[in-house]
Amino acid sequence: MQARLAMAADGLAALIAALAARGFEVVGPRRRDGVVDLGPLASADDLPAGVGSEQAPGRYRLARRGDGAVFAHGPTAQGWRRFLQPPRERLLRASRRGRGLRIAADRPRPARLAFLGVRPCDLAALRALDGALGGEPADPRYAARRAGLFLVAASCVEPGGTCFCASLGTGPRADGGFDLALTEILEGERRFLLEVGSEAGAALARELGLSAAPAADQGAAGRALERCARAQSRALDPGATAALLARSLESPAWEAVARRCLSCGACTLVCPTCFCTTTADDLSLDGGAAERWCGWDSCFALGHSYVHGGPVRATLAARHRQWATHKLAWQQEQHGAPGCTGCGRCITWCPACIDITETAAALRRAEATGARPATGGGP
Repeated sequence: MQARLAMAADGLAALIAALAARGFEVVGPRRRDGVVDLGPLASADDLPAGVGSEQAPGRYRLARRGDGAVFAHGPTAQGWRRFLQPPRERLLRASRRGRGLRIAADRPRPARLAFLGVRPCDLAALRALDGALGGEPADPRYAARRAGLFLVAASCVEPGGTCFCASLGTGPRADGGFDLALTEILEGERRFLLEVGSEAGAALARELGLSAAPAADQGAAGRALERCARAQSRALDPGATAALLARSLESPAWEAVARRCLSCGACTLVCPTCFCTTTADDLSLDGGAAERWCGWDSCFALGHSYVHGGPVRATLAARHRQWATHKLAWQQEQHGAPGCTGCGRCITWCPACIDITETAAALRRAEATGARPATGGGP
């Protein structure tokens, strides 16, 4: 489909209003608590106009921009996963009724959601979640929220300081999986190139009365995307890295990175493709009622791999290896989509400044020198 249309800067207001009129709750980037996060948008005024970000290992700061750009803030502090798989939700309630027991399952009643400003790396993350949670068998709660989702992507014209999507092929241009896609043009008067990706998107574009984009706009958008790709200083070769990891399960580089890791799980909490959960039961003091809750979990937690007798991954080196190899190799094999999309959030929000691209480089150096683990490895 991919029709290319021109949209003025103030067209975002009409776009949000049109989505709301269709019954969608519009969710997008907004400035809040010193970061750009994601939340409900009442109008275009809620968008972070003129806000950029400075991102580096273990560092995030907002920065003021003089061009009024709305989508040049780098990756948001959180991904879109929380709207499709909430951090904590109740699964069922149980209560005593005389000598019997009454159990009632909670059914998700999701609102119709429209995501506005989804970066290409996060589109790739949604594909990864679809593979893990929307396949066979599907997570019914995820599937219920995912159904009917309207996606307005925003191609990246300004990368974050820790981004490496260009090397993975997940950005900076949104190349599919959306209803509409915007590219913000900052040459001259600020405006947008809008691309149509679905019939639902085409119907909305017709309602907005947009005309075909002139060649000048298409050229300006292309140049912005090229500059964004060139500005990224980090890179990973996905195929070569997956093969390297398969050869490096006993590398001493895992012990080296484990000495820095705090096992806090921050990387898994901000990662847009992590999907691990755990369940817990809350019991009333009198034993008459109970609730079962599902919540996010992290493979960095010692109890995440617990089975009868103890955890499978008892060392921090083993847990870090599990996380990195699943992101960069195994998730592609298991669910058909890579677990790393190059958003760089794990690097930005790691308090120990651990960089997954540096970990891959350390594994390559260890392999090149023939280094061997001092203890012979471990679980």
